Amino acid sequence: MKNIYIETITPLLRGLTFDGERGNISIFEDDSKKVGFAIDKIRSEETLPLYLKGVKNQNLLNKEQLVEKIISYTIDKFKDYFKKYKQKPKIVILENIGIFYLGESYDDAINVKNNFEDVLKNIKIKSKLSEPQGCTEKKNLKIITDNNCNPSSEECGNDGKSNRNNIVKNKIAVVTGGAQGFGESIVRELTKSECLVFIADINVKGARKLAEKLNTKYKRTTALPIKVDVTDEDSVKKMIYEIIKKAGGIDIFISNAGVLKAGSVKEMEFSEFALVNEVNYFGYFLCVKHASKVMALQNIPSEKYFSDIIQINSKSGLKGSNKNSAYAGSKFGSLGLTQSFALELIDDNIKVNSICPGNFFEGPLWSDPDRGLFVQYLRTGKVPGAKTIEDVKSFYETKVPMKRGCTGEDVVKAIYYLIDQKYETGQAIPVTGGQVMLK
Repeated sequence: MKNIYIETITPLLRGLTFDGERGNISIFEDDSKKVGFAIDKIRSEETLPLYLKGVKNQNLLNKEQLVEKIISYTIDKFKDYFKKYKQKPKIVILENIGIFYLGESYDDAINVKNNFEDVLKNIKIKSKLSEPQGCTEKKNLKIITDNNCNPSSEECGNDGKSNRNNIVKNKIAVVTGGAQGFGESIVRELTKSECLVFIADINVKGARKLAEKLNTKYKRTTALPIKVDVTDEDSVKKMIYEIIKKAGGIDIFISNAGVLKAGSVKEMEFSEFALVNEVNYFGYFLCVKHASKVMALQNIPSEKYFSDIIQINSKSGLKGSNKNSAYAGSKFGSLGLTQSFALELIDDNIKVNSICPGNFFEGPLWSDPDRGLFVQYLRTGKVPGAKTIEDVKSFYETKVPMKRGCTGEDVVKAIYYLIDQKYETGQAIPVTGGQVMLK
């Protein structure tokens, strides 16, 4: 029962604090002492956080009914709070469960958490000094609450122009397989633009090491490691739950985790074929299944909160690949998922697209000396006459009109396009240097 409240209210708070581009980041803490302290302050009217109670007679409701009650109650209470105090809450008390700390960025929210008592004392004073901010109240509980209107939002009368940094600044992104390869390149670029990125990987040590480097480099919390096995639904569910507790929601989900096993269909073991599909196809499905629920809740208050699911596919999803049927098949199938998800999820303002990169020759997928594709292709004889790894690499470079492999930067530019473009969903964007051209 406790988890239902957290899973429902957390994304709602992000949606309720939506400023036209993003909502506030929130951090959840289960601390009974702090809850008790805050309630005592509320009773003595010394402070004014947003206080949420449990739904009455909740044991008489099924899960769907309970969620509906939580949604309507939370929106009503938030609406009343903002109308009365003319500001968004920095602290939200969830009776008998825990506390949410809210801020424009992750470090802002951490500061509220670390200075909990001082923030509580100052809330009442600030509420008296606050003036209405001209934010639009929508009918049927649909509201946009904005103390500091984002200059790129329609509500603030901007002409819509935005630079690349603002597209993802203070948004929450998840990158599966983010500790290496294309995933690492994507993580590095997003953090450069002040996005809060969860590096989701089965290699949690690698994710942790990368996060530490990036946080040190930028002198702020911009990356957080989280473990996930995308083939295991319980692992995916746990990842999503931990993400919303740590940050409050998901704006961008990049399904990048993937594996490749090359070989002739005459010789490939079924276990190898199955593994490729479990990661590339089933894993994509599981991530979308659970991430989309969070994104849908974020959109409920305003019905203007766009979010993005982007699958990193492959040129092998657009054109068959010799002696590479497991991989190509999983990627072709994933484009069917992308188109189908896009048709369904647009009702929640969730855009779903795929990017189909060319060969990333410098990444471990290709260049790993023991298991990389250059080695695999050399061993399986996929490249006729090739004697060395360099022969294999040269063979593939000559197939690209641009005469080079795809880079992480090439892929990231396509990601930014898809996030910024509000009128595109269900697409497969090739980034192949001209090797594959759409007809």
